[in-house]
Amino acid sequence: MFVVLLHVLFEHAAGYALFAVKEVEDIGMLLPQVEQSVLNLGKFTSVIKLSAFFPFKSAQGALENINAVSEGVVHADLKLFLETNLPSGGKKKAMLGVSDAKLGAALQEELNLSIQTGGVVAEVIRGVRLHFHSLVKGLTAQAASKAQLGLGHSYSRAKVKFNVNRADNMIIQSIALLDQLDKDINTFSMRVREWYGYHFPELIKIVNDNSTYCKMAKLIGNRKELTEEMLEAIEEITMDSGKAQAILDASRSSMGMDISPIDLINIESFSSRVVSLTEYRQGLQEYLRSKMGQVAPNLAALIGEVVGARLISHAGSLTNLAKYPASTVQILGAEKALFRALKTRGNTPKYGLIFHSTFIGRAAAKNKGRISRYLANKCTIASRIDCFSEVPTSVFGDKLRDQVEERLAFYETGDAPRKNLDVMKEAVAAEIKRKLEKKEKKKKKREKRKLEALSTAEGDDEEEANGEAEVQMSNTSSVVFSTGGSTWGGL
Repeated sequence: MFVVLLHVLFEHAAGYALFAVKEVEDIGMLLPQVEQSVLNLGKFTSVIKLSAFFPFKSAQGALENINAVSEGVVHADLKLFLETNLPSGGKKKAMLGVSDAKLGAALQEELNLSIQTGGVVAEVIRGVRLHFHSLVKGLTAQAASKAQLGLGHSYSRAKVKFNVNRADNMIIQSIALLDQLDKDINTFSMRVREWYGYHFPELIKIVNDNSTYCKMAKLIGNRKELTEEMLEAIEEITMDSGKAQAILDASRSSMGMDISPIDLINIESFSSRVVSLTEYRQGLQEYLRSKMGQVAPNLAALIGEVVGARLISHAGSLTNLAKYPASTVQILGAEKALFRALKTRGNTPKYGLIFHSTFIGRAAAKNKGRISRYLANKCTIASRIDCFSEVPTSVFGDKLRDQVEERLAFYETGDAPRKNLDVMKEAVAAEIKRKLEKKEKKKKKREKRKLEALSTAEGDDEEEANGEAEVQMSNTSSVVFSTGGSTWGGL
């Protein structure tokens, strides 16, 4: 006589399936036998039997159920299915095997079941996944594959569409591209300097900025053709009349070699590319600034757009950053140094990415660790406000920045800074004031629009009245003229 010791829940794109695991002895003792029988359908069916199957009624229903399973939530369909088909009563509680521990915990809380995960359950589910279309009557391998494909597309589409980190992803990609552009522009500029330096080596010492050097190489071209007439154009690029005159003087007594027109064309073309890349980088930085103002205005106001974007990128999203404690934010980006210090029992790092903030650079050497800890604390507060507030505002970020400034002054002069509670009260009051002013402006705009609409309507009424009067007068005059004509005709 076979005794059912365990039921296993299997979630498929076609529906929920409940399998009874039957064996004479304790199933945990037969783990090696289960592993061997998984690949063989005949042996596997001697251990497993389909107890119940609940097919999804529609693609929308399947998507709702799979979303609930992925989030560890018990859907109404799953609850009804288990309550209907799991054996109730008896001395022992029905034991249910599930693949996901999170879903198992939710089922245990919801239905008061004895849940088992891992071990033999994983092996049984592996076998069920392999032979599912053979275990369920009327389900072919092709139909199961189509159901999986359709649900997979719907699930992925929904995840992308309703991704809470959509705006964060734009920031992450922008800061990554910005860092890459900095490296590329620097490399390309050095190539232009080296290449054009054969022809005009003195220009390297006069013009230090990479972007300006590329513009000058593009403008000058052949140094022998540089004349007094081009002095104004050079001064416009260098923004310095002394440098412009120095470039002109250097071109007349240069030690550089002569260069052919075809080489000069290539240098000028490459210089144009580098200049356009520099201009694109400036545009990208403006885009990043505006995006940070929308997504994390407080963090941007506190620590700057670039450093704030790097923190979000390293954490993966603003939500992840908001979940981090201040101690983690402090050393974010210095993981290698941290683990190396732990391994060698050395000093742990005091700061990571927040080192690029201006505050740490301004602090004295002995206070750098203290200010980095304080700044990380304020960054955590700012990121949490940005993440969980409904309306983006930079009021709190400005106040937190003032606090960090006061802390720096305290380290230098000893002046006691304001308490955090007082500063936050000021920030809340400022935010309420801002909202009231915004409402007042909207109210004034609405009143102005109403007045304009009324004046327009009155103007239209006057025009209509004038038009009617003109029509009436024309009708009257026509009657008079017609009467007069008949009179004259009578005479």
